[in-house]
Amino acid sequence: MIAVQILFIICVMLLAIPVLVFSIQILVSLLPYRHQAVPSSQRPSIAILIPAHNEQHGITATLDSIKQQLEPQDRVVVIADNCSDATATVARNNGAIAIERSDAVRRGKSYALDFGMRYLENNEPPEVVVIIDADCLLQAGTLTQLANLALDSNRPVQALYLMYSPPSAGLKTKIAEFAWAVKNWARALGYHRLNLPCQLMGTGMAFPWALIQKANLASGHIVEDLKLGLDFAEQGHAPLFCPEAVVTSTFPLNNEGVKSQRTRWEHGHLAMIVKEGPTLLFKSITKLNLGMFALVLDLCVPPLALLTLLVTALAMTAIVLLLVTKALLPWLLGISLLLLLGLAVLLAWTKFGKSILSISHLTYAPIYMLAKIPLYLKFIIKRQVEWVRSKRD
Repeated sequence: MIAVQILFIICVMLLAIPVLVFSIQILVSLLPYRHQAVPSSQRPSIAILIPAHNEQHGITATLDSIKQQLEPQDRVVVIADNCSDATATVARNNGAIAIERSDAVRRGKSYALDFGMRYLENNEPPEVVVIIDADCLLQAGTLTQLANLALDSNRPVQALYLMYSPPSAGLKTKIAEFAWAVKNWARALGYHRLNLPCQLMGTGMAFPWALIQKANLASGHIVEDLKLGLDFAEQGHAPLFCPEAVVTSTFPLNNEGVKSQRTRWEHGHLAMIVKEGPTLLFKSITKLNLGMFALVLDLCVPPLALLTLLVTALAMTAIVLLLVTKALLPWLLGISLLLLLGLAVLLAWTKFGKSILSISHLTYAPIYMLAKIPLYLKFIIKRQVEWVRSKRD
């Protein structure tokens, strides 16, 4: 029984770290927040890079939202990457520069971005590079906020990136929208209020040219944004969160598209935790790099559904062991973790989820979590390791 207790305590300690990080982020995000003013420096020149793979039907809306914020010195560059449709033509017809790339082996967003950077190097580099996905819309003032803050701070800057459910979406997509808001909004805002950095989210990202030109973009990594943000943090340029700048997108209507999108994100995130988390944590401690340390702790918080499943399993085990051994400790620790996580999720819902889910719909979240067990088992048996574009319709 002593061996069981030791093993149980180890499990509690491993799960306590992500639960505490998550709970602190949520609690701090609930504090009153005053939006920051736009930095007063002169607006720098911007190049907007848009990696696009077969996006002819949706890219016009993206370009329209960008064009409204452009100034004469700015450029929009669409990288039509391995396209078999008219993405490049549509981009040119909407006033963008379109460059085409074809490579059947080196496929994915990171290679497309590297291709775009090589183009900018040879064509009057801008002061700031902003990366926007081809299915995103920008709220007013976003480009100015991102560019000025990136140049003033000499750090990457991440906009608030939200995803919405389409009008005909079911409850599963609504729950996914809430989980997305918790991850990209509540948790990032909590860190922001503690003057800590945030992860890069793949779109709505701004970089001073002097930083991004040296970055290793062509990594082929399945979650290239996470890796890039941690790389910058290791160099002492941890990304800043800018909630005043907002970029939005919509979950795919196609069920297969939703599934492939979630698989790519979550398998990539889990792979980063398993493969690179311990090493990065050790580096951040030995180098006394607070920004990197904070980002690694944030990285080690698994997807909310998985974290809840693990903590619930631990709590159920704790109850069984409590009944068998009659000893309150350490079994109550496992139960306490579940209560703390549940409270944090409920508090997040009160501020960030009420407009997405009713409280009655939130009670269906356990069913949603159980439905994701095959996705997590697949990570162990046959994880996704390649970048795949999600079908949107």
